[in-house]
Amino acid sequence: MYAVSMSTRISKIYSAQLSGLNFNTVTIEVDLSNGLHSFAVVGLGDKAVEEAKDRVSAAIKNSGYSSPKQKNQKVVISLAPADIRKEGPSFDLGMALGYLCATGDIFFDSEKKLFLGELSLEGRLRKVSGVLPLVRGACDMGFTEVYVPKQNAVEAGLVRGIKVYAVETLEEIIGHLMLRKDGLMKPCPLTRIICEEQSFDTDFSLIRGQETAKRGLEIAAAGGHNIAMYGPPGTGKTMLAKAFRTILPPLNHEEILEVTGVHSMARTLDKPFIAHPPFRSPHHTSSYASLVGGGPFPKPGELTLAHRGVLFLDEFPEFDRSAIDALRQPLEDRTITVSRARGVMTFPAQCILIASMNPCPCGYGKDGNAERKCSCTDKDIAWYRKRISGPIVDRIDLWVSVSKVEYEKLSENNSAKSNEDSKSIRKRVSDARKHQTARFKKRKIIGKKLNSEMSVSDMEKCIMLSPEIKKLLTSSAEKLSLSARAFHRVIKVARTIADLEGKREIGREHILEALQYRQRF
Repeated sequence: MYAVSMSTRISKIYSAQLSGLNFNTVTIEVDLSNGLHSFAVVGLGDKAVEEAKDRVSAAIKNSGYSSPKQKNQKVVISLAPADIRKEGPSFDLGMALGYLCATGDIFFDSEKKLFLGELSLEGRLRKVSGVLPLVRGACDMGFTEVYVPKQNAVEAGLVRGIKVYAVETLEEIIGHLMLRKDGLMKPCPLTRIICEEQSFDTDFSLIRGQETAKRGLEIAAAGGHNIAMYGPPGTGKTMLAKAFRTILPPLNHEEILEVTGVHSMARTLDKPFIAHPPFRSPHHTSSYASLVGGGPFPKPGELTLAHRGVLFLDEFPEFDRSAIDALRQPLEDRTITVSRARGVMTFPAQCILIASMNPCPCGYGKDGNAERKCSCTDKDIAWYRKRISGPIVDRIDLWVSVSKVEYEKLSENNSAKSNEDSKSIRKRVSDARKHQTARFKKRKIIGKKLNSEMSVSDMEKCIMLSPEIKKLLTSSAEKLSLSARAFHRVIKVARTIADLEGKREIGREHILEALQYRQRF
């Protein structure tokens, strides 16, 4: 099937857009008829789509062809399906080619070809967002060629199994398509992912003391567990959280595609691809929608932008109560569904939550130091702690106290034996994750990579507890009044501790250490 029917002066070109992270094919149909000039774009487009008629007309004229206004034609461009809202300028290229096909100025086979790109008035292509998930979707839908702006070529080149062409101008792509066979342009080479070592200002070797907190963060990194740190101001909670990303292994190929696709869709991608776990740290005044996602047409929030990485919420109780409670479902399911009147979107939210907080509003409560006396009343402290609901507390696997460090430790030499660097910790984390992957593969558990992701049925397949360990766990759970969720999370944390030591079975010491990290402040 060809792009134009000469008898009816109708053409058909294929483009696409994202609905959340889902691929939707958009068919661009152009109809021409004689009469007074008019140019209409139908198909539930937003303002950017509506304004495309002026960009397309100018680009066509400045590429050496007669524009719709010069030919005094009535032009109707339909973006199908008509009941799905179209957003953004990525349909410009398809509209321009569709119009030129309808006029008979150009002629080519449009089947299995996808066109993406915004046009400048002079006919050059500008970068558009969401190219990576669009190209992946096009490949899955059976398209064989995709044409993207040159600035998006490296991002699009991450996808295998489809030919990607980088386009600079409208005139260039017309010349290529008119040759029909090999054309003028060559497919872009596949993008090589080179995972370079990142450099950070903060390293675990620079943090004096806080061995309990360091241990908790190592366990959280190894098993993907959520962790909360509490203690007075200035004890290093923020520094520990920032150092946490230095012990996370780089992303694998599939994770790179996932994370890069999320940030490309959200227009936060500032490099061709993301090879390391993202670290998001929103301010505590951030709104509900900015944290979990939302808007009239649902967009991803910080939870989704932290996918496969870290979401650090400093001054945790100072966040809006509704925003904190909105974390309940995504912390459990690792996805978040945002429902609005105009649409329902499901976004990934597989991230490690790191929360930090003070023991009371003034900061010097129960876990403060002797030099500063707490000025809060019992009512103040109760109000402060109630800002974090029980269900949220239950979903955080590790609670770690970060107390004041003695001045002598702060002045210790950098080469102190106890100050282990991030690189050696990252090696242990990486080895522990390999044990988990191998276990899931052996038990034929698909789609799970870390201990924190296990369901109850997965735990029954992967974790065998001896009668002695079961008795210890049951008695401890009764004394601590653990919920069923907390009970299972203790087992997951114990499994991660055993993985860090390379042990096949969970021992008594692993259960006892995991129980120490339950919430006690």
